[in-house]
Amino acid sequence: MGAHLLLIIGITTVFVALVLALSIIGVATTEQRGVGRSLAAIRALNAAPESMREELERPFNERVLAPMGQRLVGIGRRLTGADSAARIRRRLDIAGNPRGWEVDRVIGTKVLAAGVLGGVAFGFLVLNAASLTTVVVATGALTLFGFVLPNVLLYNAGSKREKLIRTALPDALDLLTISVEAGLAFDAAVGRVAQSTDGPLAQEFSRVLQEMQIGVARMDAMRALGERSSIPELRGFVTAMVQAEAFGVPIGKVLRVQSGEMRLKRRQRAEEKAQQVPVKILFPLMLFILPTLFLVVLGPAVISSMEAFSRT
Repeated sequence: MGAHLLLIIGITTVFVALVLALSIIGVATTEQRGVGRSLAAIRALNAAPESMREELERPFNERVLAPMGQRLVGIGRRLTGADSAARIRRRLDIAGNPRGWEVDRVIGTKVLAAGVLGGVAFGFLVLNAASLTTVVVATGALTLFGFVLPNVLLYNAGSKREKLIRTALPDALDLLTISVEAGLAFDAAVGRVAQSTDGPLAQEFSRVLQEMQIGVARMDAMRALGERSSIPELRGFVTAMVQAEAFGVPIGKVLRVQSGEMRLKRRQRAEEKAQQVPVKILFPLMLFILPTLFLVVLGPAVISSMEAFSRT
């Protein structure tokens, strides 16, 4: 029994030793092959032309992503109209030119979103064995949705920003009027408003000051402020200031009139929204509230009537 045990242990030891030896030889060979491949790649890179080495040393986004983005932009410009870039630029100005949002990037994103959503829809429907009509309609709908989605997001951002500007404009004009009547110059008063408030309107006033500091005329900076916005109240304020500067009217009086009009328009907007409440609540009332109320009130009576008739 002892001899058999020793024989088994010996055979096992030899087998383990052979496995370890082969593993060590394989690792060494793999390392040598890897080192050889690395040295060959280095020699090939050193022997390559200078232009190829410079191209390989550039970052991945410059070598691959940037040309791909340019192709997407080119496709988007061909698919959209000739004035699409101007319309997108206009919407970017209204949205406050968010960081990272540029005309070319928006156009490229439109094409990319259309291709991704259309491709996902096509692959999903084909894998689920959908009919040809369903594949065509769903793929076309999602492709169109992806192409329009960046425009919708941009329009939504601009609408929210304009709402904030319209809400803050009366208070900003009051502060501007008080500052001018207290003796500050118009430029200093605009700077005071930009420092004392926050939000999109303060950013617009800060941009007006920056343009004046780099040499743009005051009225040109004000006109640019009106052109960047589609809010009637702000454009009316800019027009009044330009006319006051042209005809020599005191700015304090113009600001006092403009602030009063802004407060009046804000009150009118609040009254208008209050009058719209009964109309807006009509459909939820008819579809959700009244049926539930009838169910709660008339439900027990109907159940009692049914039980009474069932007994007779």
